[in-house]
Parts: sequence; structure tokens; C-alpha cells
Amino acid sequence: MKLSQFKFNLPEELIAKYPAVHRDEARLLVVHRKTGQWEHKVFKDVLEYFKPKDFFIFNNTKVFPARLYGNKEKTGAKIEVFLLRELNADQHLWDVLVNPARKIRIGNKLYFGENEELVAEVIDNTTSRGRTLRFLYDGPYEEFKKQLFSIGETPIPEYLEREAIPEDVDRYQNIFAQHEGAVVAPAAGLHFSRELMKRMEIRDIEFGFLTLHNGLGAYRMIDVEDLTKHKMESEQMIITAELCDKVNQAKDEERNICAVGTSVLRAVETTVSTDGHLKPREGWTNKFIFPPYDFTLTNSLITNFHLPYSTLLMMACAFGGYETIMETYEIAIREKYRFGAYGDAMLIVD
Repeated sequence: MKLSQFKFNLPEELIAKYPAVHRDEARLLVVHRKTGQWEHKVFKDVLEYFKPKDFFIFNNTKVFPARLYGNKEKTGAKIEVFLLRELNADQHLWDVLVNPARKIRIGNKLYFGENEELVAEVIDNTTSRGRTLRFLYDGPYEEFKKQLFSIGETPIPEYLEREAIPEDVDRYQNIFAQHEGAVVAPAAGLHFSRELMKRMEIRDIEFGFLTLHNGLGAYRMIDVEDLTKHKMESEQMIITAELCDKVNQAKDEERNICAVGTSVLRAVETTVSTDGHLKPREGWTNKFIFPPYDFTLTNSLITNFHLPYSTLLMMACAFGGYETIMETYEIAIREKYRFGAYGDAMLIVD
């Protein structure tokens, strides 16, 4: 497949700047991949397509307040720092992106907070925009982390073209988020409300959790036409033996297994064995999924509507079939579905 095959014209007004009033009341476009039929629903209708004992896999990563604004020493120039991941807890080392990068050099000190109470020193250049920061803090680690995160903002995607607001703290987070480490929310899970999760239990639909800490790799521009030459950034993931046992039992009993989001799909396909069983894993994945691709474990997928050229769109096309999903996107645009992390959802079933 070529990058240019994932181009489509997305009207700017269809990118959802804010979430739906209620999590489970976004729109849902259901795609039957075997027949090519479509249905227009509301997200809380999603359970109509599943039976008792079917199994949902969620990503329980937790987004942390990764976007900081500070000032450079001496000049006072305003600097945006985006925390990517913690490198060393004892030394308070973080891998970050800085903007504008050209103003920041090794040895510079940056000040954060209303009273500049948090100070960081640039100790390394990792990429053109990337830096390694050492935060200069003498107190206990938990106090440092609390202060750092109190200064940070919710890292809503740049394509929303707005600043984070208090509502984002709650809504740009899954209700079951547990393990801190993501800078991008697993958007498909944002549609699940407490009421909907309760209805799953009442209907005896089973579910479990894996952890994949979503990074910025999904939003990086792909700069090669030949997709086989694109390299994904690695993301940390954990799949427990307990989850594997439950999923593999569902597989053996030929129950429906639904991946909630492309991050779940990516994690599962990183560890699935040749016989279609899930294996435990704690490590990293840089797996890049694009059509054609054979999935051996999951047979349904919940995902949002993604932006042109994105790796997330490519994964959806790999799962649902390139022609089917691209045609579905034409329908979604015509019917004014909302795109992006705060947008509407698509359910792909057999």
C-alpha cells in the first residue's frame, strides 16, 4: 500500500473540537465487513451487536498532564515542553519535546510554575525537537511528581487547535484508566460510560484490560510513500497472563472478541501466536499494521474516525478492508460524522 491511498478530503468543521455531552451518546456507524452494509446508531446501542460471554479488550493506560509552559533563563522566552516519558525517577530525568526547539541548548535552564518554583536543566539533545531534561528538585519523589503534574496541562491533540480547558481533565481520559504513562488517550474507550459498562455486566458480556502507553507516534507525519519503509515509534505495553487466559478461553469457545481501539489491536497483534492465541508480554512494541493484514484473534473493532494519512486509519482499513473502510469514510463525511479523538465512533463487525 502507498501513503497516497489514504488521502481523503476532510472538511475542517467535521473535526470535533469538544466531546459529546454524554460519553455514550456520540454517533456510531456500524460496518458489516462481510456484506458491506452500514447502520447508523448511537454509541450506547453498541451492545446490540454482542451476545453473552463475548469479550471486550480495553486499554487501561492513563493520560498524564504532559504539556508544560515555562520560561527560558535570562531571556524569559516562553517555551512549551511536552513530556514524553520518564527516563530515570531518581534523577528526575525526562524525555521531552520543546518548542521552539531552536532556542533551547544543552545547559539552558527552564523555569515552570507561576512563581517559577520548578526548574529544569537541558542535559542532552535527542532529536531536532527532542531534549532530555533534568528537573532540579531536592524533595521526595512523590512531592516532585505531584508538583510537576500540577503545573502540566491535559495534552489534547494539536489538531483541535485550542487550549486545554478544565473539562478535558475528565473527558480526555477513559473512566477505567489506571496505569499512568500515556500522552494520547485511547479514543475508542472515551465512549464508554459507567452506565454502559454496567449494562455490559448485566448482559454478561465479559471484558478485560491490557496496558499500552500511547505516545505521539500515531500523530507523526509519514514521510515515505512506500509504507513498508515507515518505522513506528516504540510504545510500552503490558499484557498479563490473567488476560491471556480469559481471551484464549473465549477464542477456543468461538466467542466474539472485540478490540476497543487501535492501540488494543496493535498490542494484541504484537503478541498473538500463529494459532491465534494471546501470549503474555511486558515490553515495547513498534508494530505497524496496514493493509493487507490477517487478524487471527479479534473479530470486531471499535474505533473513532481518523485523520487522512494517519496510521490509525491504516489499521482500521487493515481490519475492515481497504475499499470498505474508505467507502465508509465517504459516508461518514456525507452524513457529517465527527472526526478525531472527541469525534464519533465506528464498529466493524463480521
